[in-house]
Amino acid sequence: MASPFMWKLSSQKLGFFLVSFGFIWGMMLLHFTIQQRTSHENSAVLRQQILDLSKRYIKALAEENQSVMDGPYVGTMTAYDLKKTLAVLLDNIMLRLGKLESKVENIYNGTGANLTNGSGTATPSASNPERVNVADLLNGAQEKCELPPLDGFPHCESKLNWMKEMWRSDSCYASYGVDGSTCSFFIYLSEVENWCPRLPWRLKILNEEIDRSGQAEIRTSFGGLYRSMSQREEFRWMMMRIKRMAEPWLSAIRSLAAKQNLTKRRKKKILVHLGLLTKESGFKIAENAFSGGPLGELVQWSDLITTLYLLGHDVRISASLAELKEIMRKVMGNKSSCPTQGDKVVELIYIDIVGLTQFKKTLGPSWVHYQCMLRVLDSFGTEPEFNHAHYAQSKGHKTPWGKWNLNPQQFNTMFPHTPDNSFLGFVVEQHLNASDIRHIDDIKRQNQSLVYGKVDNFWKESNEVQHMSMGYHALRVLAEATSNHAS
Repeated sequence: MASPFMWKLSSQKLGFFLVSFGFIWGMMLLHFTIQQRTSHENSAVLRQQILDLSKRYIKALAEENQSVMDGPYVGTMTAYDLKKTLAVLLDNIMLRLGKLESKVENIYNGTGANLTNGSGTATPSASNPERVNVADLLNGAQEKCELPPLDGFPHCESKLNWMKEMWRSDSCYASYGVDGSTCSFFIYLSEVENWCPRLPWRLKILNEEIDRSGQAEIRTSFGGLYRSMSQREEFRWMMMRIKRMAEPWLSAIRSLAAKQNLTKRRKKKILVHLGLLTKESGFKIAENAFSGGPLGELVQWSDLITTLYLLGHDVRISASLAELKEIMRKVMGNKSSCPTQGDKVVELIYIDIVGLTQFKKTLGPSWVHYQCMLRVLDSFGTEPEFNHAHYAQSKGHKTPWGKWNLNPQQFNTMFPHTPDNSFLGFVVEQHLNASDIRHIDDIKRQNQSLVYGKVDNFWKESNEVQHMSMGYHALRVLAEATSNHAS
């Protein structure tokens, strides 16, 4: 009985042994296979993996920074970070080349000294004063930045000083590439907010922007303008003036193109907001245009719109709060200290005083990003003492039309009242026949003066004008010596 039992026990042990041995052998084979595969991947597979990861890294980098310019003064993780990495590699290569040159020099001179000593430090770039200091570069060292003259940019210096103290107050500045260096401040203030002139070495980037955004080409027909303006009743009087003067306008733009080079101009997105035509203004200028209402503002606006259109710009016209909000909806409510990134909604804004109030209320805090884009059609002009809010308040000026704190040159007048403002003017419509044109040189030149004002108290003590030694024209019925053009 014992013999069969022992045999059975021995068979079980043998089976367990064989199973255990097979398992161990399989694991050893698996381990050996993995080792062989790993050693094979060290040169080929891993190299391919590195290349694939590099491609993915560069592609992700490009997608994340597609709207960011390359350079030492832009946001993090741009191509400039790759340049820093390459600088480290190149510096290491230069050190190795220096050691190699030193050893070759020793061999050539027959000394054979220090052939195995790795302490040689001679480098071909050691005497080069322009050699890049890699450690400083990685620690944020910046290139020397020579600033251009600030003529025509009166607020540039004060903005630079503000940026030096406050650039960390909002993370948006860093996203635009501001890193604490003067050059990064200047690039931001010249290319993002337009307070300063562009750096000369950045003009190439400006030309590239012109190529991307499209060039303005003069227009020799009014089809597009007619289609956009004919949809609004408020524009009917201006449309009549533009159509009546179409031929002289087209002749003028062709003549200008023949005299001046109008190519390579950037096509700008221009907003024209006529606050005086909005219902909220309460002026009813458009409604009264055909019944004796004031037309001077409509004359100037129609001529401005025509000029911008014929020069080839992208002009959007707004005459209601709803239209204004639709055009600016992308940037409304932006509470950041920086403008919204991406394509600009507008690049230049022509507006009137009424429209300014509407524009500021519509945009809220982001209003400050568009102040330098404003060009205000202001018939009578705004003198600096009324424009400067603090000064106007200290003098007790309570006019609702001033205190905008703009550059006085941003106000465009109908007549050249003051050199403080910009004279925009308007087009004089001629009504001369062929005979008049032939005899125009025979007209004797006389001194003439024009005064205007439609409120009676403007003309208190107006008898003083009779002492002027010139012809006198007015828009109110005044003295007998005056040629009156009352409306």
